Amino acid sequence: MPAAAEIFRSLADPTRLRILNLLRAMELSVGELAQVLGQSQPRVSRHVRILIEAGLAERRKEGSWVFLRLGGRDRVEPLFQALDRWTEKDGEDPWAVADAARLAAVRADRAAAAERYFAARAQDWDRIRSLHVAESEVEAAIARALRDRPLGRLVDVGTGTGRMLELFARGADHALGVDRSPEMLRLARVKLAEAGLGAELRQGDMYALPLPAGAADTVIIHQVLHYAQQPSAAIAEAARLLVPGGRLLIVDFAPHEREELRATDAHLRLGFADETMLAYLETAGLQGEVVEHLEGGELTVTLWTGTRPQQKMKVVA
Repeated sequence: MPAAAEIFRSLADPTRLRILNLLRAMELSVGELAQVLGQSQPRVSRHVRILIEAGLAERRKEGSWVFLRLGGRDRVEPLFQALDRWTEKDGEDPWAVADAARLAAVRADRAAAAERYFAARAQDWDRIRSLHVAESEVEAAIARALRDRPLGRLVDVGTGTGRMLELFARGADHALGVDRSPEMLRLARVKLAEAGLGAELRQGDMYALPLPAGAADTVIIHQVLHYAQQPSAAIAEAARLLVPGGRLLIVDFAPHEREELRATDAHLRLGFADETMLAYLETAGLQGEVVEHLEGGELTVTLWTGTRPQQKMKVVA
């Protein structure tokens, strides 16, 4: 079995197992891996190259940054099943415990940078969005994408200043916005009160939404995922809220090369290709569709939807 032999050869160095465990938790750059592992970037790059050649890891380039993620499921899932069984028997590896602690520090650094940005820019948030494709054009496209069925229970993930709620709460049975930033929520409360809307607002993390499964008929993630450390995890968590037949609408940028947005606007992702977004939606158990590309302005905005399939009726003989 050449594939099996190649995989086991690639794991001959324990550092590569550590790298796989870290990529299992989240996508990381080589520099971040080096920070967690306490090794030089050239050495980590050599380990990563071997894992990529074995199909256990993949490289994804965004501007001048390169992110690493796990390889295909057919390669990594059987491996992790074996590792999990061995861990149950032998106990957790002390290296894995230490790596997890250092990985938490990397997460905290990313989150702190985003929090500083949001706190400093909260008052200007709507203005910043307007620097890209005209917001009126985006909002009209969102309305077109949502008008073919009732909104039902609406959840806006990363609601910011509450603009999506301001636009669509009146057409929903119940509307709720979730955001991690208290500054944003304070602004949203003022805006929604002035508009006479009784939408609910909660502080929460897009990776752990404070709602039970099946709590929503419609979920919106508007211009949020380019800030996400783990876009696929945020999409999976949003999908968890949907009832059968429920729909997730994602609005974000198409791929671009505006590298300066990392520094000036705290972007972690330089847009999303259609195939990448559709793969995220499929992995989350949704039927994905590209709705519309909005060109013009400095960046292109894309709308995607993911629908949770209706449950099949059981046939009783």
